[in-house]
Amino acid sequence: MDGVHDLGGKEGFGRIDRAHEDDPYHGEHDARAYGLSVSLRAERPNPIDWFRHVRELIDPVDYLTRPYFDSWLQTSVAMAIDNGVLELAEVTGHKAPGPAPADVKALTREDVREMVFFPPNFERKTDVKAAFAVGGSVRTAAQGHSGHTRLPAYARNAVGVIHAHHGAHPLPDAEARGEDIAQHLYTVAFRAADLFPEVTNDDVIYLDLWESYLAAA
Repeated sequence: MDGVHDLGGKEGFGRIDRAHEDDPYHGEHDARAYGLSVSLRAERPNPIDWFRHVRELIDPVDYLTRPYFDSWLQTSVAMAIDNGVLELAEVTGHKAPGPAPADVKALTREDVREMVFFPPNFERKTDVKAAFAVGGSVRTAAQGHSGHTRLPAYARNAVGVIHAHHGAHPLPDAEARGEDIAQHLYTVAFRAADLFPEVTNDDVIYLDLWESYLAAA
């Protein structure tokens, strides 16, 4: 999505705090928020790109001022309400109206841990031949569109080289709309200096991009 939710490459937010870079969570509350978001996949599985799309619907000021995993919790609750798993009154009242239905199985920590460490394989079969080969030069799309996309703004209209081909995978732009469309997925290598003019070294940035984001360069 084009907007404040696409923060990659954006300036004006100060230095990155690296004090916690060896620990993905700043406290138990972060870990619990992440575990909750994972556990919702067991009740009514949603594509990961629907989760991302819902996060991108958060009010810009709210999104920019909330801690990272707080926005995950906010998104998980919104999805649970939308799925019919929760009611808003349960959230605001901090209490379920009654016991869980008899056919609902409570997840354990081990269940959630297994979902984290053994994620599903999203590769799809396709009879469509890949348009690009490893080593080929490609240019990314110059414009975005409304809705979710995995092509970041900083990598638009940029030339890179196909580093790897991963077969066909669900297209995030379509998955966020509830459409099941598979496209070839590539890892594309870009010279950092081509994406950010202030870079003076030979660093390379690798992005996983879908075929419809690319054209032969």
